[in-house]
Amino acid sequence: MLRLAFATVAALAVVGFGLSAGAADRLSSRSCAAIAFHPVAPGVANGEQEAGYYKSRLGRIEVRASIKNRVLQRYYVSLDGAVLAPVHGALPPLVAACAKAKRLAPPIHPDRSCLGDRLVVMIGDTGGHHYILLYARHGRAWHFCSAGRA
Repeated sequence: MLRLAFATVAALAVVGFGLSAGAADRLSSRSCAAIAFHPVAPGVANGEQEAGYYKSRLGRIEVRASIKNRVLQRYYVSLDGAVLAPVHGALPPLVAACAKAKRLAPPIHPDRSCLGDRLVVMIGDTGGHHYILLYARHGRAWHFCSAGRA
């Protein structure tokens, strides 16, 4: 009886690993990535300031800050110097799965102000279309800011 229970548990574990391996194939490091950035320092000069950049296979991804009267207005993402045009409509399910895998908020309702104490750029590849999403952390919660397509 004990052997039967052990064999059943082992078989279920093998099936479970097989299912999770399929999900891992869909969300590989080439199709789902997250890059962390620090915010700009307080009191920086007015205008557009670079919070950080990352050189990827897509190009130079920059997180930029818009500052007015020495007060941070918002963050946004540019790719090779061009501001990403926003994606209208629903994002593909694989992008939402990527956000969940990275422990980020679902990319549903964007927070237009996009202010926080930490920033993350998430890249989701859905079969040739690359989506670049910006997230900002307020305390312990991540907020979806914007999505663009590269």
